[in-house]
Amino acid sequence: MPASSTGEWKWNTYNEYIRWLAPRFVFRMVVRHHGGFLVKKTLGPALPLLGLMLFFLSSPGLPAQVEGLRSSDPKTREKAAAKLGKQGNSGDIPALAELIKDPVLDVRAEATGAILRIGTRHSLEPLRTATRDSTPQIQIIAVDGLVNFYYPGYIKTGWTAALKSLGGNIKGRFSKPEPKIVDPYLTIDEATTAAIARVITGGTSMESRANAARAAGVLRAKPALSQLMEALRSRDTTVILESVRAIKKIGDPSVGPELTFLLNDLDKDVQYEVVRTMGQLRVTEAVPELENLLRRSRKKRIRRQSLIALAKLPQPSLRVLFSSYLRDKDKQLRAAAAEGLGRLGNRDDLKTILDAFAKEKNESARLSMAFGAASLGDQSFLAYLYDGLNSSFHRLEARPFLTELARDPDVLQQLYRPLASGTAHQKKHLAYVISISGNEQSMSHLEKLTHDRDLEVAQEAVRALKNLQARL
Repeated sequence: MPASSTGEWKWNTYNEYIRWLAPRFVFRMVVRHHGGFLVKKTLGPALPLLGLMLFFLSSPGLPAQVEGLRSSDPKTREKAAAKLGKQGNSGDIPALAELIKDPVLDVRAEATGAILRIGTRHSLEPLRTATRDSTPQIQIIAVDGLVNFYYPGYIKTGWTAALKSLGGNIKGRFSKPEPKIVDPYLTIDEATTAAIARVITGGTSMESRANAARAAGVLRAKPALSQLMEALRSRDTTVILESVRAIKKIGDPSVGPELTFLLNDLDKDVQYEVVRTMGQLRVTEAVPELENLLRRSRKKRIRRQSLIALAKLPQPSLRVLFSSYLRDKDKQLRAAAAEGLGRLGNRDDLKTILDAFAKEKNESARLSMAFGAASLGDQSFLAYLYDGLNSSFHRLEARPFLTELARDPDVLQQLYRPLASGTAHQKKHLAYVISISGNEQSMSHLEKLTHDRDLEVAQEAVRALKNLQARL
């Protein structure tokens, strides 16, 4: 019987079978309630018949589509690849991989997209191969697919997702930074990192190079640092921006001094991102230039970010500077000044910060001042920062302060109480804090939290525990 006839026969037989089964399809299922109660739901006595259903749904009824991949007609090959991608069967990857080197661009693109959509570990090797394609669009799809394997949801891969949205119109993607980043406990295989790194400097378009740089940041791909550093010399602003952002995400302070030449870049977006990176990587060599930008830049956001960066690079010579900006009209400058004084660690500045806190009306600035006061020994302000975790507007401001303060063993010890008895938001965000700043003793506290009655809290605790274990 021809393959098409076989498929038609199975479909018709399947329809007849469903009509017979529908009134009989009932079996019993036991479900454990999250509170510990057992609930029985009656769904039917015909569970063994499910196997027959699955046979009709998934057994060899698709040879026509696989054969279509070998058709002499490019459109047939393209359509067959699209259908197999939607079905998501990893067993079809070897056949699809043969089209990665198809002479027709649309066929290669559709095959690469299909392998991306299937998204199993078997997708990695053909996607790595596709990064070598001479067409930028396919390089972009392949790199995105590699990232999507490690960060599910990085791109939309649903049945209706067009290849156009995966690899086309890529310039719109770079209009704002990509906040996504994999958890530290994830290990990215070297072959994948090498494939992405190669595109950063060898991609066939500036868009594919920028896209690969962005991918390296999302994956925390430290082995790609040399390519990212080389990309800083590019003449393309987008490539430079994405490379700087990736370097900041990777967080290796040893490369920081090599970025300082970009503090004088003519492009203000590049200058802004480099200033942020100087603070993040604690590049003390950048202090003189940051002071210069603080005083002379015409861009308010660069002046603000320069003081924020300087506040992360505390030096005794900056004390007078921080004190003067604590009274500035700009709330962000006041906040940064308080952080800088706190990190300097001079207890004589505590009263100055407390006075500023009492007068401050802006909540973001008050959180920075609470951090400064806690840094100078007034740990009563820890409670103020805990409360900040309950605010959807300010929790991501309070959390980094607690993460930094928790490096002090005494502060870390105090976090365990709200970790166990706080609100759901406090528990989730303190679990993150402890994953970054905790020690071996912290593991037992996170382990207890993995059994929390709130499922979201328990999930965050599991994630935090994995990250802490990876760090230790």
